[in-house]
Amino acid sequence: MSGMEREYIRDRTLEGHESARKRGKTIGGAGVTDPDMLSMALHLRDEKEMSLRDIAKRLVITTGTKRGQHPSPATVMRMLHEHDEQTATAPLEPTA
Repeated sequence: MSGMEREYIRDRTLEGHESARKRGKTIGGAGVTDPDMLSMALHLRDEKEMSLRDIAKRLVITTGTKRGQHPSPATVMRMLHEHDEQTATAPLEPTA
């Protein structure tokens, strides 16, 4: 019985999220990354070959309610992964 109720709650939650997206609302918290943070993370990853945990300890969130805190290693991983995907799918510039 409780399993059925849990499934019903899950379905209603997903419907609510979909309805909010259709109205232009965003789901989840505010983003904490910015272009400066991305460039610093790329530098630390490529030049210094640091781990995600070490990179996260070096970065500082500059805006919002989490200002002054460090991003999580998962946030750093997601930011770098999204950047890598965008650069992999971007068309190459023609050389003269």
